[in-house]
Amino acid sequence: MLVRLLYASRVVDSSPETIESILTQSRQYNPTSGITGILCYGGGIFLQAIEGGRNAVSDLYGQIQKDPRHKDVVLLHYEEISERRFGGWTMGQVDASRVNTNILLKYSERAELDPYNVSGKVSLALLEELMATASIIGRA
Repeated sequence: MLVRLLYASRVVDSSPETIESILTQSRQYNPTSGITGILCYGGGIFLQAIEGGRNAVSDLYGQIQKDPRHKDVVLLHYEEISERRFGGWTMGQVDASRVNTNILLKYSERAELDPYNVSGKVSLALLEELMATASIIGRA
């Protein structure tokens, strides 16, 4: 059974090395676990959708909750799915600082990534629009 989980977290260390290490680890771990997804980062906040088998997604989310590089980890949305939306990527990456502010304003009060103050469905719609507008890099 496939599921999609969407969560937000705040980064403890926002250095480029830390962000890159999170992406590298995702791209190494996810293919062997059947996980696909997308990670959006901006303003010290991660917004991530992960898809895969129920057990693999649950295990990964448990690891993220314990990861010292993340704090304030919040589950935004969880659903059973019939197909993946982010199936072509082990972990696509969006740099929110490079996104057209009109896209961010469409989904929130201010032109910044703030999944803590919108619903999970709104955050998922934002990720889908970022994907549709080719704002995603690192499709490894």
